[in-house]
Amino acid sequence: MRSPRQLWRAWWSARHPPTDTLELTQRNVYILPTRAGCVFAATLLVLLVASINYQLSLGYVLTFLLAGSGVVSMHVTHATLRGLALHLRAPQPVFAGDSASLDCVLTSSSARARHGIGARLRGSGTAAHWSWTDVPAGGQAVLQLGFTAARRGRLALPTVVLETRFPLGLFRAWSEWRPASSLLAYPRPETPAAALPAAHAVGSASTALWARDGGELEGVRPYRRGDPLKRVVWKKAARALEAGGELVSRDTSSAARHDLWLDWAATGSLAPEDRLSRLAAWVLASERGGLAWGLRLPGRELAPAHGEAQRRSSLEALALWS
Repeated sequence: MRSPRQLWRAWWSARHPPTDTLELTQRNVYILPTRAGCVFAATLLVLLVASINYQLSLGYVLTFLLAGSGVVSMHVTHATLRGLALHLRAPQPVFAGDSASLDCVLTSSSARARHGIGARLRGSGTAAHWSWTDVPAGGQAVLQLGFTAARRGRLALPTVVLETRFPLGLFRAWSEWRPASSLLAYPRPETPAAALPAAHAVGSASTALWARDGGELEGVRPYRRGDPLKRVVWKKAARALEAGGELVSRDTSSAARHDLWLDWAATGSLAPEDRLSRLAAWVLASERGGLAWGLRLPGRELAPAHGEAQRRSSLEALALWS
């Protein structure tokens, strides 16, 4: 049998289904008096009792004037959130341990500006940090909320809490928004990165096909002692050395090629998460060096290629591996 707390959370979750777009209405905006509002109400009560006791006409005027101001303040506070349309921009993938950013777009279709709207993340594992903005009449505003991706994989986004106490701070109106999108967190790259594994020859020759800046295909291979310096491909060699690789030389024979495989088996006897971190570091090093590479994981293989699409596909495969 579920506890009252579990029943409450189940009811609350059903009332706030996950969605990337949300319109704040009477149904999902809540309001309660703040501490200042409670003190204000107690002060009104004292003024009312004193006015009745001493038959003070001006006391009645002051009491009901302040009470009317409080009631108007309650309606203005609730209306500041009511009618807002919320939209979440898809978060960009990050590496585990890095800060991720949620961009929440607030849109107002009314003819009046909305002031003092704040937002924070709940359940993000970090201290509450408020971001505040004003939404112009008939316009938009963007609130950026940051949190840390605690681990690799596809992570559920934390709940967004919106709040306002405008105009007098006597009432707090708030709403909760559960985004439906998720955040893809890549494995944290190993630091410092280990040297790239050796490339393996495909065919009888020992060459690799590379694309030059002009678009032609050029044969290159790892540098061997005795190669003339004029055959060293210095541009590619500089990128390869920066990425922890080795010199490469131009080869006139391009009948075959070397394939660089970032293989799970080449990571040694590390723990699974450490293996993924090393492979992620190799992916980044290969991309910086302009190398073409393939990725082998238990149960999955990506053919050798290079470029941003290969980088994203490889890192996503590492992030979702299980």
